[in-house]
This record gives sequence, structure tokens and C-alpha cells, in this order.
Amino acid sequence: MVITLKWIYKVKLNELGGILKNKARLVAHGYRQEEGIDYEESFALVARLEAIRIFLAYAAQKNMVVYQMDVK
Repeated sequence: MVITLKWIYKVKLNELGGILKNKARLVAHGYRQEEGIDYEESFALVARLEAIRIFLAYAAQKNMVVYQMDVK
């Protein structure tokens, strides 16, 4: 069983009600696991280092801009 993901969006407002920051986070639906049935067979997909390197090499070859973000 693959653990499904969901994006959660939140808008942070300043004192006057104006938009200060847009925030987003990615959460896993871990509640779908059932111990003894599919508890040990669940996994979340993660990009392999080789795939990331191929993507960056292709982007560099095509003079594309790549943006990075940190996920905490």
C-alpha cells in the first residue's frame, strides 16, 4: 500500500488583514494503515539521488532555471 499525500495551504495575515505570507505543507495520510494487515507494507515514495542528478543535468543542458525549497 502506498501512503497518499495531501497539500495543506495557509495564508498568514498581518495586523491589518493583508497577506503577509503563503504557507504550504505536505502531509501523509498515515491513518490508512492497519497493523497486521498492511502496516509493514506501506511506504512513501522518495526520489532517488540518481534521478535528481539526471534532472539537474538535463536542466543545465537546456539552460533552464531550477528553483529549490526547504521542507521542514
